[in-house]
Amino acid sequence: MKELKSCEFNIDNGCVEICFSDGSILAIDCAAVENGIETTMNGRSELDWLVYNAPMDYAKLVLGGELDGYLKRISGPYSGIGWES
Repeated sequence: MKELKSCEFNIDNGCVEICFSDGSILAIDCAAVENGIETTMNGRSELDWLVYNAPMDYAKLVLGGELDGYLKRISGPYSGIGWES
């Protein structure tokens, strides 16, 4: 099993890069991920905060397919993100 070595946001290419002990790198293109989800300005701000301050948490949400659910949990029912009226 590969051991996690580091996880950080690379501002030069806009990717969260996860490096493993065997030398492999997994890069998550943040723009591509965020263009594929429905969000508001507040949701974008939250995603930006995660990318810069908690890139591992961002990566876990993306790889686990939980990004939409996370945005719904942090937003209220009047945010316009996937809530039924």
